[in-house]
Order: sequence, then C-alpha cells, then structure tokens
Amino acid sequence: MTTYSAVRTTGIYCRPGCGARPRAENVRTFELAAAAEAAGYRACLRCRPYRVAGAVAGDTPELVCRAVRLIIGGALDEAAEAAVGARLGVSARHLRRLFQEHLGVTPDQFARSRRAHFARRLLDDSDLPIADVAFASGFGSLRQFNREMRQVFRATPRELRERRRRDDRLAADGGLALRMPFTAPHDWDATAGFLAERAVPGVESVEAGVYRRTITLDGAPGMLEVGPGGLGHLLLRAHLPYWEGVIHVVERAARLVGVDADPAPALARLAADPTLGRLVAARPGVRVPGAWGPFEVAVHAVLRQGLDAPEARRRLGALVAAHGTPVPGLAHGLTHAFPSAEVLAEAPADALGPPGRTVSALARAVVSGTVVLDGGASLEELVAALVAVPGVGADAAHHIALRLGARDAFPATDPAVRSGLRRCGIEHGAPDAAWRPWRALATVHLLAEARPAR
Repeated sequence: MTTYSAVRTTGIYCRPGCGARPRAENVRTFELAAAAEAAGYRACLRCRPYRVAGAVAGDTPELVCRAVRLIIGGALDEAAEAAVGARLGVSARHLRRLFQEHLGVTPDQFARSRRAHFARRLLDDSDLPIADVAFASGFGSLRQFNREMRQVFRATPRELRERRRRDDRLAADGGLALRMPFTAPHDWDATAGFLAERAVPGVESVEAGVYRRTITLDGAPGMLEVGPGGLGHLLLRAHLPYWEGVIHVVERAARLVGVDADPAPALARLAADPTLGRLVAARPGVRVPGAWGPFEVAVHAVLRQGLDAPEARRRLGALVAAHGTPVPGLAHGLTHAFPSAEVLAEAPADALGPPGRTVSALARAVVSGTVVLDGGASLEELVAALVAVPGVGADAAHHIALRLGARDAFPATDPAVRSGLRRCGIEHGAPDAAWRPWRALATVHLLAEARPAR
C-alpha cells in the first residue's frame, strides 16, 4: 500500500521515495492521495504522486471496496452519492461516514481526485488537445475541469502540460498510449497466461506477451492492447471511436489485468500459510484478473461447467461467430465484439448448443435485472442470484464473482481447483478459515498450480 507523506509547513504531499527530507514532527501520513488533497495539500512537483497506482488498501471493508468499484465505473459521473448508497443498501450519510473513516475522503472527493489525476497523466503521456483531455477524464465541462485542476494541482491544465518532462510523452503508432501504474509486485506473465487460457475466440488474443481484445463503446467498435511497460507500469494502447470517457476505459482495463488493487494484505496472509506459502513465494506478483465484460465472463463460466477448456472455448467461439458484432479489419484473430445480454436473451436457446438454455436464462436474468453484474453486490448476494438461474452451479457463480472483484470467491469443487489442492497435498476440503477473506487470490494460485496436470 502506498502511504503519502504530507508536510504541514510546505502544504505539499509526496509519495514514498521522494528526496524531500522534512522534520518528522511536521509530517502527516495519508493512505490516499485524495485524502491528502481533501486536507488541503498539493502534489509534490518532484515525485509526482499522481503517477503511482494509489490503490485503495486491500484490507478496506468490503462494502467500501464495492462502493469504490461502482465509483470507478462511473456511478458518480451523472448521479449523487445517494444513488451509490441505494445500490449498496445504505444511506448516503452512512456511505460518507464509512469513506471518511476508512479512506479519509467523501465518495465525491474520491471521484474528483481520480478524474484530476487521470487528466494529469493524459496531459503528460499524450498530445490530446486540452479540451479532449477534459472530456476523456470524465469532466462535464471545461469550466469544471479548469476549476478542479487548479484546486488539486494549483495550476491550469495548460501550465501543467508545459511542465511535463521530455520522457513523459508516449509515442504511439496508432491509438492512444497510456501508462497503467501498479503496486509492485506484479507478474504480467502470470496474468497474460490466465487470460490466454480463457481468451474468447474472435474477441481476445494473447500473442508474444501482449493481450488484445475488441470492445464496443455505445455500439461503436474499438480495440485495446495491454503489455509490459516499464518500472511500475503496464502499457495500454487504446484504439477507440472517440475519446470522451476514456478514464472509464482505462479503469476497466486496469481491473481486467489486476493492477487496480493493493496486494499487500492478501500476500501477507497467504505467504504465511503452510499450504500456499511456497506458491506465493514463487510467484508473489500473481493477481486476480478482473473482467472487461462481466456478462462475457459469466457466459464463459457457464459454458465451462462440465466441459474441458478447449471444448468450452470452441462453443464460445461458435456463439461469438453466430451472434457477436463483426469488427472488420483487425489482425491477431480478432473478428467480433462479444454479443450483449439483450442479443442472447432473444436468440433461440437451441441455437446456442447444449448449454443454450442456461446461457439464455442467464441473459434474460441480466436483462431483467434479476442478476446485476456491476460489482456492487456482496459475494453472498451475487452467488445467490446466479445459482437461482436454472443450470448455473455454485462453482460457476464463484468463478464469475472472482472476476468481478469478490476477494473471497472460492469455487471449492471445481476440478481444476481440486487438482491444485491435491498438488499442494490437500486431498479433502481446504483450509478456508486460514485463507479468508483472500480466497480469490488463493484460487488463482491453485489454478496456476493445476495447469501442468491438465
């Protein structure tokens, strides 16, 4: 977890490793840059704390983490805090109290700080016109953009761009290139391997260590590429139909490749476990990959019930070819965008193959709102809603929850998980109590351990 140091005498806050050496009695610490800014401090010009990951602490209460996921997804772009509270079943007042207690900011302050930091990174990394930076970062107007940037950075956007360093600008051979910072350690090879094993034919590919996928924004197609970047960051190249709201594209991509979370608490717990300790020690940078398309991940999990991975992928590819939106002109085997829940809800169940009735029922449940895949539900609520869909088993529900950010999801009877447990010397059961609430990360390690045995 990154801890920011703020100096009372200068009004500046820094990230760890900054060369500044203030007196200890003049220093306050904050776990979020947004909290330092809410207390009246501005970012250091030397260490530029907006360029590090700044993830919410991994041991933050689950309800707050769910709220953060909703906010990062854009829940406060056009709504008030009360809407987020209502989605979580709490009042806006209680939600603000939880944020102040655990993060040091209100939900609105958290959202505004993330928008400002993302805009500052765009000003550094790209040559986008300043007006495009404003709308790409989720600001509703140039006036609001200028006001927030002055408040957070004490300078206008134009002045901030003039301050960027020579090596900040990323040269992009097509598309918009952006750094995606992460909190070390991060094992990109493990993440790419996980995604490659589950790549949807025609929609996703992993080649030479680069992950690519098709996306749609308001019905218009685009493509994302993620690969190794440099010290402390991955490199995202986005090919999009427009730049408005790019902040949410980048946040979703960061969640997909697992760089949006603080790994420290989970690592500390699992590394000390006699069963998983050797796995974690060997690959401390393993993360829990998220999902670009929650419905896409849900369909994949349903199709993998009772099928081996190659057959599930074959059927998934057939589904995409039959019902996905064609995206012409792309290389790397990318041909379609994944079909929406609305499309599959209307498709004849028999046309989706033997598991078609389950996929069709899941699609209808998503369309009707019976199943909500926005990351706002608790693990128990989400699993209960999913297993209520005819044909969806508990293991599939936990695999879906895992990819949606439920840190304690655990598909206990999944054959691959059981194989991983056996390779760790556990024939029956699992030490659930010792792994809670980090069983999702334990699952990813067990799946990696099982891979050679398949």
